[in-house]
Amino acid sequence: MNRITKRFSRAVGVGAAAALVTACHSMATSPERPPLELVASVDIPRFMGDWYVIAAIPTFIEKDVFASKENYRLESDGTIATTFSFHAGAADGPLREYRSKGFVLDRSGAVWGQQYVWPIKADYRISYVAADYSQTVITREKRDYVWIMARTPTIAAADLDRLLAIAVRQGYDAARILRVPQPG
Repeated sequence: MNRITKRFSRAVGVGAAAALVTACHSMATSPERPPLELVASVDIPRFMGDWYVIAAIPTFIEKDVFASKENYRLESDGTIATTFSFHAGAADGPLREYRSKGFVLDRSGAVWGQQYVWPIKADYRISYVAADYSQTVITREKRDYVWIMARTPTIAAADLDRLLAIAVRQGYDAARILRVPQPG
């Protein structure tokens, strides 16, 4: 197998695994939890660009990652080209990238589907975005994963505490939310 074929096969395998994990989680709201609070509206073009993952409940792909970052690019058809990149195992570990496609699923722009493998779209909800679009909290209805992200690789401790409080109010367990090592 040549290098391109190996990379493609690995990406398809990881995407299929991610899709299976996502498919196994019901998107239904638990009866003991109220629906997630979402932002009233998202300026999608303004949301595009780089977002550094400051803290998260990691998926299996995100275990032992350093300097993880999401990049969103709005395509002409309205979909969102998404690239998730990180260094595996150490700050100087190999750079890994995974690509998916985002679909805005509601008029507010706060509910997306992230597609790693057709036809499955993972649940992705914007529960908070700062007025200046410098920080965000991404949630899922199932409350299995959460991402606290910022436009910079580090944020003030008070900002992180405030963003963690938002996730906890949404029903997340603070003890499961892990800091992501970032340069800086």
